[in-house]
Amino acid sequence: MNFFDMMDVSATGLSSQRRRMETVSSNLANANTTRTAGGGPYKRLDVVFEAVPAPSFADTLGAAVRQVRVAEVYEDQRPGRVSFEPGHPDADPQGYVTYPNVEPVVEMVNLLGAARSYEANLTVIEATKALMLRALEI
Repeated sequence: MNFFDMMDVSATGLSSQRRRMETVSSNLANANTTRTAGGGPYKRLDVVFEAVPAPSFADTLGAAVRQVRVAEVYEDQRPGRVSFEPGHPDADPQGYVTYPNVEPVVEMVNLLGAARSYEANLTVIEATKALMLRALEI
């Protein structure tokens, strides 16, 4: 195990959390989008992570060290909220508009969680760099 391997494990966490933040940002940006190119309201997206064995540690530590990666980004199939707005251009014949299934408060909590995880991975990288510098001084 070397310092670069440790940085590589944290880098996968950074990449995965960046993808999560992008997805949450897309959800927030489309929270009121009632018509998409595919038809119907925007569907909330969610990221699923998976842990995979770190290849650089396979010989020395077996599968004990894991990296994280995005397994999939899927559309949340829960129904959106419905509002009675007969003058809205996307209202159905009864005057109801279906809005996306995005809850801004939930998305903000997800964004904060992703940001905290991103910061934690950055801290690990900074600590690893500091250890590298100390090792060079010795």
